[in-house]
Amino acid sequence: MKIKNICCLGAGYVGGPTMAVLAQKCPHIKVTVVDLNEQRIADWNDNDLNKLPIYEPGLAHVIKEARGRNLFFSTDVDSAISEAEMIFISVNTPTKNYGVGKGMAADLKYIELCARQIAKVSKEDKIIVEKSTLPVRTAETLKTILDSTGNGVKFEIISNPEFLAEGTAINDLHFPDRVLIGGGENTEGLNAIDSLVEVYSNWVSREKILTTKIWSAELSKLTANAFLAQRVSSINSISALCEQTGADVDEVAKAIGMDSRIGSKFLKASVGFGGSCFQKDILNLVYICRHFNLKEVANYWEQVIKINDYQENRFANNIMKSLFNTVSSKKITFLGWAFKKDTNDSRESAAIYVADKLLQDRAEIHIFDPKVNEEQIYSDLDYLQNNRLGLQTDKSDFLSKEEIRKLVTVHYNPYKALDKSHAVAILTEWDEFKTYDWQKIYNNMIKPAFIFDGRNILSSKELKDIGFITHTIGK
Repeated sequence: MKIKNICCLGAGYVGGPTMAVLAQKCPHIKVTVVDLNEQRIADWNDNDLNKLPIYEPGLAHVIKEARGRNLFFSTDVDSAISEAEMIFISVNTPTKNYGVGKGMAADLKYIELCARQIAKVSKEDKIIVEKSTLPVRTAETLKTILDSTGNGVKFEIISNPEFLAEGTAINDLHFPDRVLIGGGENTEGLNAIDSLVEVYSNWVSREKILTTKIWSAELSKLTANAFLAQRVSSINSISALCEQTGADVDEVAKAIGMDSRIGSKFLKASVGFGGSCFQKDILNLVYICRHFNLKEVANYWEQVIKINDYQENRFANNIMKSLFNTVSSKKITFLGWAFKKDTNDSRESAAIYVADKLLQDRAEIHIFDPKVNEEQIYSDLDYLQNNRLGLQTDKSDFLSKEEIRKLVTVHYNPYKALDKSHAVAILTEWDEFKTYDWQKIYNNMIKPAFIFDGRNILSSKELKDIGFITHTIGK
């Protein structure tokens, strides 16, 4: 089938940029991105491209080129489903915080709602594309729901997981390492795969388009994220050893990364990994392994998460220990809240967990991030507290919204955030932090002035020459 009309359910970090590039590269295909969140759709449609709901380098240019030509953002879900020949499902699949699988399994309620809506509205055959990160065999669930309508419409399910890195997503979409498409092995399934292959072939060479069984495609996404996170946890575990032995983790990473069998990517020691994928997907993988009674495999992958938690706690504990074993009523400035530079995504950011640890000792935290706004920062902290309230029996370390707003201040000027601080903690590797006037910052801080560089982006020697007491990762 030659596709002329595509609908995407979900206008978030995956659906928005992916469909924007698809529309840019396929001007002959109408692409409609739908979402029930009216404000989000309004932001996607805003004439001021600085108000796009997602910050991603290059995204505004893509939106400017395609929006209104063949790219549309709408809240009219039923019409978009009805008109489309191919429907991408790109909604959130968070970790469950209730019921069976709480704390580990993926919550598929939004996926199921999408399937039921598609089944209800569709009057013609459709190709359904799984774009969200899903547990292996989810396609089976989708197929069961869609085929149970009894209205004679035929649905083919294919898996097309995304492999985007936030901060470089547009480049990743323009020049992907590979495009993975999994589907059924019967004639209908193979035809559905070919339809999506033809779409991507408008800008991706056929050699980079990999077709597989649908179960292999679903599992490949979880496995890719698990392997990447494993590398981060591996080098972070070595960073702790470096600090005890006098070795330099950056030198160790460079030495091992020059081995072609290992490679240099994802060997940067830090305060820990974050983002919407790594922790969620590994927990999901652990849950699936336990479901199939693969206890040793589950324990192996769970350790990747435990090392990440250890690294975040180690960083927070080092701040408390260095500041004479208490941070109560001391001003600690966080530079960075996003989980990595060049994105406004703060989901599972290490900054959230470091802040939470310090707030338990009633630190006064002042935060500056170039792209994450005040509303999002407070939302992240509130969500963590609500999670604690729901998952733990001991409520003694729970902080109310009022207490959080009393202890946490969000700034839009970094120098104001840094003024009269006892310590600075760098939680995101934004390039602009390297350009700051650190002599000026030192002059206006409480002495002794501490810097905890959780991303190893500043020169320790230059900071020490100024007068800072510096702490880095793995040195």
